[in-house]
Amino acid sequence: MTDGTFTILGIAGSLRKASYNRAALRAAQQLAPEGVRIDVFDLEGIPPFNQDLENDPPRRVREMKAAVRSADALLFVSPEYNYSIPGVLKNAIDWGSRPAKDNCWAGKPGALMGVSGGLLGTARMQYHLRQVFLNVGVLAVVRPEVMIGQAAQKFDAELNLTDEPTREFVRKLVAALVDWARQLERGRAT
Repeated sequence: MTDGTFTILGIAGSLRKASYNRAALRAAQQLAPEGVRIDVFDLEGIPPFNQDLENDPPRRVREMKAAVRSADALLFVSPEYNYSIPGVLKNAIDWGSRPAKDNCWAGKPGALMGVSGGLLGTARMQYHLRQVFLNVGVLAVVRPEVMIGQAAQKFDAELNLTDEPTREFVRKLVAALVDWARQLERGRAT
């Protein structure tokens, strides 16, 4: 925490400007408890992973790693593509984890949620992302699981999250992430 503010770094797994997932991340910013700020890192401009460059990564990758390291916790908000993690998000995770001695994700508290137009609300992507978290060391909140389905019924034309039960789930997830991060910090201090 810097200046007493708990900082969460939000990462959207979609590059589309009018993405429901970016809208859900904005909603999380609005619903964060007092004393909690959610900054957003845009994955735009991160090149495809190239192991030849892992020891001297491109500027945008260095910026991402610095943002991850300076945050108290991470919030991933992502769509589901072909039953799994969007390539842009997986690519960023791969860059952040390499080289192994410079893995920016290791030990970071994290949470995830996602939005889709279908009924399952990114369930398959979230389970795959949790598997990746295990390998790279993101310490993920277990509950609540926030899988927002039928997006068109929960967001208005300006992409504001208007469904109150969904807003409450997002509120609870952000609060659970803050609590989880503080528990981990207390454990590290003892």
